[in-house]
Amino acid sequence: MSENLMSLNEMIEKVDQLKKDHKLDLSSDQDLSIAIMNLVSIEEHFFFTGAKTGNPKYYDLLSEVREMRKTLLKKIIKEYEGEIWCISKHLLAASYRLMEVGTKAQGKGEKKEAAEMFQKAYDLYSMFWGLNMKLIDLGDVKKIDDGALNVKDKEKKGFIGKLGDLVKKVLDCCIE
Repeated sequence: MSENLMSLNEMIEKVDQLKKDHKLDLSSDQDLSIAIMNLVSIEEHFFFTGAKTGNPKYYDLLSEVREMRKTLLKKIIKEYEGEIWCISKHLLAASYRLMEVGTKAQGKGEKKEAAEMFQKAYDLYSMFWGLNMKLIDLGDVKKIDDGALNVKDKEKKGFIGKLGDLVKKVLDCCIE
């Protein structure tokens, strides 16, 4: 990442300005993103149930859920270029699946494995928000010292770590 990359404070300022300019309701958008994750999962279940049973009615239901998911995703992703729409969908889907894997590991008492899966899920979720709030300048993304944003980065949390910090600060699901 280049030295021009936004600091965490600059990211927070940008998000605060987005909230003021566009009257973003990030709490509702966060709820909506979780609903979209579940809709992607429902699509998968309808596909597998249709394939396993041979009943094409499940594919019809899959199509209905897919249209609902597309409509709802447009409420969060208003502008995008290239593959960002599809990347966003897959970031949410992968985040959801990793949460599921983490929850299953937790249930088996595998706390370390669960924590790793939860962190990966959160990293992907943070990347989703970073892309869609235009906090990631893809022109600035390049490899430097492991985990560092730039040569001045002492914490070496990496960009995803910084995005995670940002998401913690700006997406408060408890705000009604």
